[in-house]
Amino acid sequence: MNKDPFETYLKESEPEKREKGYAWQTAIGLQAVDGLETSEYLIQTAKRNIEGEISFEKANELINSYYEEHPKNSDEERTEEADKVSARIAQILSEKSFSFTPVQYLSIHQRLFEGIYPHAGKMRDYNVTKKEWVLDGDTVLYGGATELKATLEYDFNKEKEFCYKGLTMDEIIRHLALFVARLWQIHIFAEGNTRTTAVFFIKYLRTLGFDAQNDIFAEHAWYFRNALVRANYNNFKKGVHETTNYLELFLRNMLLDECNELHNREMHISGTFED
Repeated sequence: MNKDPFETYLKESEPEKREKGYAWQTAIGLQAVDGLETSEYLIQTAKRNIEGEISFEKANELINSYYEEHPKNSDEERTEEADKVSARIAQILSEKSFSFTPVQYLSIHQRLFEGIYPHAGKMRDYNVTKKEWVLDGDTVLYGGATELKATLEYDFNKEKEFCYKGLTMDEIIRHLALFVARLWQIHIFAEGNTRTTAVFFIKYLRTLGFDAQNDIFAEHAWYFRNALVRANYNNFKKGVHETTNYLELFLRNMLLDECNELHNREMHISGTFED
């Protein structure tokens, strides 16, 4: 998208249209973490929803019907995934309900990928590795399949017990970066971890009083994923240490409306030596 199709709505004085615009913009932007792009039909359907012509439920119904009526090839299957998941994310982000629990985390994955992945809402039962561009082809060490449930519950319990009272905003941002990085590193699903984690995290941030509504995921979703990778990777031979610095810059832009420059190339480990 060269021009933001929702720019007009984001500048609207009418809160409902503006909130829906942000929800759709974030939902579509998040598809970039898996290299996916949405269709023009999805954009037009989103606009009808923002205008109040159709509900989120109707928007999802129209997207499903569209793909039932239009035969697709293998390339178009990824566009279908992007369209369907975008519509579902937009709806979830517009809902006021939320609970900070592993069940909610699993439920979001199921809602996003039901009918797309056979394992929607289920923890993976095998170990995974993923070659990362930002790591020069290396992989993050993800959670072991046999410990996923226990690790997930541990992280949730630690966060529930954590006290934010008296912390500076710098300390809060640093802690939130560490929490989301650790949650993502578990990688409990076979696919769709980053999109699920982002949606869950946005909902959680709102319970902490953050607005979490701007265009950062539309423009920097791939940066967000790479920042999560760098927060969970060590390679002492190359002088590389895990760092939440990149995530913190992302979160400062997202939550504090700062304008830190976010460049993926700065995270690439080739030739990198950090303090």
